[in-house]
Amino acid sequence: MWSELKKGMSMHAQFLSLRHLKLAILLGGAFAVGCGLTMATAYQPHMQNALAALQNARNELAAAESNKGGHRERALDLVDRAIDQVQQGIAFAANNP
Repeated sequence: MWSELKKGMSMHAQFLSLRHLKLAILLGGAFAVGCGLTMATAYQPHMQNALAALQNARNELAAAESNKGGHRERALDLVDRAIDQVQQGIAFAANNP
């Protein structure tokens, strides 16, 4: 599947795209696991950093060419959902100190 995605992309763009997608998936999974394991605090640097990384990954995916057989669009949807979950987690922690 990745070999299909990298056609026509520079080596640097391939690395960044794959790295950001992996990061978004990893952060989404880490958030899902971490929700039940950590106490909420007013300032959440890890959640803020995760949100920034997801937003960066979304920007990179949005800038990529759309010739990925629907995979880029699916990744955008998943990243959008992860962003929403992180934002909800931040809001929940702020309202439930």
